[in-house]
Amino acid sequence: MTAKAISNAQPQRRVGVREKSAETTRDSLLMAAIKIFAEHGFDGGSIDQISKAANSHDRMIYYYFGNKESLFVAALEEIYRRFNVAEAALTLDLTRPKLALEQVVRFVLHYYKEHPEFVTLLNSENLHRGKHIVRSDKAQQFSSPAISVVDDVLRRGIAEGSFRATVASRDLYMMIVALGYFYQSNRFTLSAFLGENLETPEVFEQWETFVIDAVLRTVLNPAAL
Repeated sequence: MTAKAISNAQPQRRVGVREKSAETTRDSLLMAAIKIFAEHGFDGGSIDQISKAANSHDRMIYYYFGNKESLFVAALEEIYRRFNVAEAALTLDLTRPKLALEQVVRFVLHYYKEHPEFVTLLNSENLHRGKHIVRSDKAQQFSSPAISVVDDVLRRGIAEGSFRATVASRDLYMMIVALGYFYQSNRFTLSAFLGENLETPEVFEQWETFVIDAVLRTVLNPAAL
């Protein structure tokens, strides 16, 4: 390699290091934002809290995200992305649509339970009537894969005659996520109201069984019940 080639290669390596460092900083700020917004909501979470949680500086948030609103949008996009990645990792046997649908229901309920930040961030955004997420050009991109999983299972069940053809994949998806979401988003007030701790494994398992049964009864042909 000539001396000239060496001098040209060195700056490229330094740029690569800088880019990696920038990506790490941005990711750290985004993870901190998800944590703070999940704990305090959009209104309660501050730029200062987020920068401190990321061991960074306020100016870095403005540099990478522009403002608090854009950072919140990025946080919403990231939690949707994580959900899609986890759902894409599901291994469903579409030759057994009933079992596959049970797997989808279990996945959704357990994901909400194991990722409370997903629920609390969406709660915060709904308090703001969705005014931040509408700024995202990725929102519908994230919804398509999620609904397509349910659609694939539903189509296979309809094709083999075990599922009713009148059920829409959108409605079935909303039923599943609603039953999973409500349990998690209201578990504290419901526990006090019902006099029963909804966070115990036994109660959650009972609810999971109930939801699976409700979903299957919705889609199965009467002859298959």
